[in-house]
Amino acid sequence: MTTPTPVTTPFGSETTALEVVRDLDLTGRRAVVTGGASGIGVETARALASAGADVTLAVRNTEAGQRAAADITAATGNDGILVAPLDLDDLASVAAFVRNWDGPLHMLVNNAGIMASPEMRTEQGWEMQFATNHLGHFALATGLRPALAAAGGARVVSVSSGAHLRSPVVFSDIHFRQRPYDPWLAYGQSKTANVLFAVEATRRWADDGIYTNALMPGAIRTNLQRYISEEELARMRSGNAAAFKTPEQGAATSVLVATSPLLDGVGGRYLEDCQEAGPNQPGTRTGWAPYARDPEAAEQLWTVSEEHLKG
Repeated sequence: MTTPTPVTTPFGSETTALEVVRDLDLTGRRAVVTGGASGIGVETARALASAGADVTLAVRNTEAGQRAAADITAATGNDGILVAPLDLDDLASVAAFVRNWDGPLHMLVNNAGIMASPEMRTEQGWEMQFATNHLGHFALATGLRPALAAAGGARVVSVSSGAHLRSPVVFSDIHFRQRPYDPWLAYGQSKTANVLFAVEATRRWADDGIYTNALMPGAIRTNLQRYISEEELARMRSGNAAAFKTPEQGAATSVLVATSPLLDGVGGRYLEDCQEAGPNQPGTRTGWAPYARDPEAAEQLWTVSEEHLKG
């Protein structure tokens, strides 16, 4: 079995999302960005809009979404920015979004998420980070598969994190029913699920022209860290001072995965700093964990996720 050629690009850790699309024309293409009202989500949407794409901000807070949409239109001159309600931990909300979508979808950016939250559960009893970061996006992507297939050459962007190095998906106790709840292990598990989704979605959907890649956006101070104390953030900064990015830089790899011709026909990869990453090396916080790209684990996660959605 030959090893696929790694994706390399002219961009890097300091590249902004707008720089990624500077020479691209996305007129006539449609995108959905979850969590598109703030953080790297709004900067992802802004860059896609600047290149001419019609962008739907799929958000929990539609008032914040409308403000973001107005700001994007003012900045780009693109009035094709829509707002739609989406609550990823509520499967009825996801189903309503899917039901209301009409026509092809060229780019689905699964960006929204929660990080290191206190122990919370959905009405089904699912651990909230896994439910929001993985299961909600899984339901959204599988529900929108016909729209993605209709686009021809669609991209699904799975925003993961270097925190996936903290934990594989623990299939024997995904929802922390037996083991003590740990916010960082729960987050890491959900981010591993984001990478495994990219692997299996590409295997299943490539024949429909749908390619999915995962990425680490980088360390960025956004609302994502609302459950993390300032003391803990300071500790994180002390170990990663050079790696902290602006939201505009943090959105660059998402936009690259969504748009770059260099990823035509490419799926199941993990990127960081606008380049395909290699396997994690001991003692580092970069690269992908082997368990996150394990095809058997990816297939198992898909089956488990379908079982969750069946109730």
